[in-house]
Amino acid sequence: MKTTEKHLHEPLFHITRRTDISAAKAWMIRLLAILAALIVCALVIVTITDYNPLQVYVKMFEGSFSSERKIMMLLQNIAMLLCISLAVTPAFKMRFWNLGAEGQVLVGGLASAACMFYAGDSMPSPLLILVMLVTSILSGVIWGLIPAFFKSFWGTNESLFTLMMNYVAMQLVAFCIMVWVPSGSNVMGIINQNSQSGWLPELFGQKYLINILIVAVLTVVMFVYLKYSKQGYEIAVVGESENTARYVGINVKKVIMRTMVISGGICGLAGFLLVSGTNHTVSKELAGGMGFTAIMVSWLAKFNPLMMVLTSFLIVFLQRGASEIATAFRLNESVSDILTGIIIFFIIGCEFFINYKINKKSKKKEAVA
Repeated sequence: MKTTEKHLHEPLFHITRRTDISAAKAWMIRLLAILAALIVCALVIVTITDYNPLQVYVKMFEGSFSSERKIMMLLQNIAMLLCISLAVTPAFKMRFWNLGAEGQVLVGGLASAACMFYAGDSMPSPLLILVMLVTSILSGVIWGLIPAFFKSFWGTNESLFTLMMNYVAMQLVAFCIMVWVPSGSNVMGIINQNSQSGWLPELFGQKYLINILIVAVLTVVMFVYLKYSKQGYEIAVVGESENTARYVGINVKKVIMRTMVISGGICGLAGFLLVSGTNHTVSKELAGGMGFTAIMVSWLAKFNPLMMVLTSFLIVFLQRGASEIATAFRLNESVSDILTGIIIFFIIGCEFFINYKINKKSKKKEAVA
């Protein structure tokens, strides 16, 4: 009887999911990723510009911390990005892929601008601010509730639905500006610049402090809501499995719609803060892409509102630093975008090594008769 041997070749490496990584080790991996990103950026800087990378990094730091004004602008930008990130977090934790935060912020801001434009001269500023706040939140709620309703009752694709509503919101803003600015410039100037009616007041001499404090309180409230409330628990269960949620008696349709009411309402609040407390005008670029950046902020923080403070800071710091580099060294904006992209790529990529580990596997030989 003849016996043959067959070698079964298995992969030298195989990937397994981590289940026991500590928070300290996870953050160590992130820090190493940032360090590696800075080294790669240094090589790119030397190759493209011949500048000293250390000088470039000093300028990046100065872009956010070299003056009190820059620090306040940094905190303001962090607050706005964090606010929108808090808005998308409940929906994403529920596995409802809300890509429409940009549009929800726009309609919220549009509602505030409309109140300022039509009632700025006929209503006391404190009352006008209250009306703006309510209408902005309601506008965001409606814009978020529409895709939630269709998803709940007809199973529509929420990603496409919310994404398309962004473009509807943009055109709605463009239409209103065309009506309000008959000159045809399609640019809305500062609203109520002389009376400042509808503008959030300065606090302790700081223009953006009210925005920052509102978002700080909202962050704590959202953390408690998601972690300790019954509704936060229902969001987590629906996100894990809708069938399990139905089995334990959770009304999935109600949870989806309620969560998108919260998500849209917070986006509307962000629109109010941007118009009343920051820009005092409205345009199609009001959100400045933060509706999409917020998704990355929320995901990197693992849907933890407190951790989102750090991820928001990191993203805003990189963006402002890259802009400062382009200005100080007279570089093309594309160079600063390249540096920002490299760092963000490493930060996102390191999540793979946090969630998975690579194991080396030895080759085995089996005899087959």
